Amino acid sequence: MDYSNTIYFAETWGLVILCTMFAVGVAYALWPSNKDKFEHAASLPLEENETSHEGGRHE
Repeated sequence: MDYSNTIYFAETWGLVILCTMFAVGVAYALWPSNKDKFEHAASLPLEENETSHEGGRHE
């Protein structure tokens, strides 16, 4: 395989692989059973519970 064939392979199949990975990521993020997990993760920075991690403030 020479350089031009390598570039052609990377351009075509690289695009297919990246588009597939993007579609899988979007499908995972929008899957209905993941909604509760993502809502919980989104609310974590707003919680006042300091016992959930080791590096909290000590008063």
